[in-house]
Amino acid sequence: MKSLSLKLTLAFLLVSLIVAGLAAVFTWQATAREFETLVVDRIRDDFTEKVINYYHEHGSLQGIREVFPPPVQPQQTLDPNQPKPAPIVFALTNANGVVVIPAGKYRPRQNLPPDILAEGTPIDVDGLLIGTVLLTGNLPEFSPVEERYLERTNQALLLATGTATIIALVLGALLARSMTRPLRELTSATRAVARGDLEQKIPVRSQDELGELVESFNQMSADLAQATESRRQMTADIAHDLGSPLTVIGGYLEAMQEGVLEVTPERIGVMNTEITHLQHLVRDLRTLSLADAGQMSLNRNQVEMGALLRRVAASYQLAAKQKGIHLSVEAESAPLSIEIDEERMAQALGNLVSNALRYTAEGGAISIQFSVVSGGAVIAVEDNGAGIAEADLIRIFERFYRADQARNLEAGESGLGLAITRAIVEAHGGQISVKSKLGEGTRFEIRLKV
Repeated sequence: MKSLSLKLTLAFLLVSLIVAGLAAVFTWQATAREFETLVVDRIRDDFTEKVINYYHEHGSLQGIREVFPPPVQPQQTLDPNQPKPAPIVFALTNANGVVVIPAGKYRPRQNLPPDILAEGTPIDVDGLLIGTVLLTGNLPEFSPVEERYLERTNQALLLATGTATIIALVLGALLARSMTRPLRELTSATRAVARGDLEQKIPVRSQDELGELVESFNQMSADLAQATESRRQMTADIAHDLGSPLTVIGGYLEAMQEGVLEVTPERIGVMNTEITHLQHLVRDLRTLSLADAGQMSLNRNQVEMGALLRRVAASYQLAAKQKGIHLSVEAESAPLSIEIDEERMAQALGNLVSNALRYTAEGGAISIQFSVVSGGAVIAVEDNGAGIAEADLIRIFERFYRADQARNLEAGESGLGLAITRAIVEAHGGQISVKSKLGEGTRFEIRLKV
């Protein structure tokens, strides 16, 4: 199998040969044609000069045929010692267009029409037209001197063509190697990625399409490495979150079976709590898997947003009261209905409120806000709690990411709530964002199209 570099080199060579060959042919034809024209013009000028000299001596062209008896054989060679080529025959007319020197198809005393005279070369003496010269014979055969000149010209053209071809071959090889270098590096890096080595980065050597391809590969490699690490971490987190409740349940059951612990409602309640936690975790994982596959089903209906926000707030009023936190709803007075999945959106808002309750201290405040903006609606959950560090904001929606590991674990939080919220919002065609400052609070905003 031929390499791309070799194919490009051969392509450059072929194109160069075609271009150089065509240029050589055209140049040779043009050179021969122009040289031929030069010889004919020189001979015509010589003939014309003799006619003018005759006119000056005699005052007319009468009797000029005796001076130029047919066939006229003007000097055609550059070297007088060389033999003369075949004659070039000129016909000459007077000022009235009557042939005074016949040649070829032109007969003596033939009166030529203007269209034929227009093809000849007029002879003027002091602004007065005295006659017209017409080329009637065959084109000249070049003398040995002229033939050698043309031969040397052709040799120079062949040499130039060969030199251009060699240069094109060398430059083509260098250019092809330069162009295919990123492709070779991409091939090698791709094979390394296929073997599991995701730490691949290729230097960007240009800003063209190949450079864009290299940048895309580097980004893909980095994304794969990050995704692999995230998947590894997520697997570890799932194993931990599943393992902890199972360890508690298994410990209680084993102790009860061995008679170490008595079966009491309290202990059954502990196991039931852990089972509920497992059920929620499995449910959340399934929700995210459906979102990843684009299969999250939405039961859309027209929902009055003020009522939805008050419903979500009512669900968390008791928890807020127990922590001494003021939970309020701030919605525009005019009712507005949006086509959404009410239960899914309630779940998303509930996750945000639950998260706010977790990080808002006693005496704090949480507000659920709704407003209409140009082209859509904004739902916000804002608190004056602990806030989120700037380094954590870019990862806050990642699965199993916990900005405060200890507090989340103590609360039994899986780390999937915000990821599920984002998935639900994006399934509705909306966007979610977060702004926060440590010690000042956090504001989550959901933007939906109306």
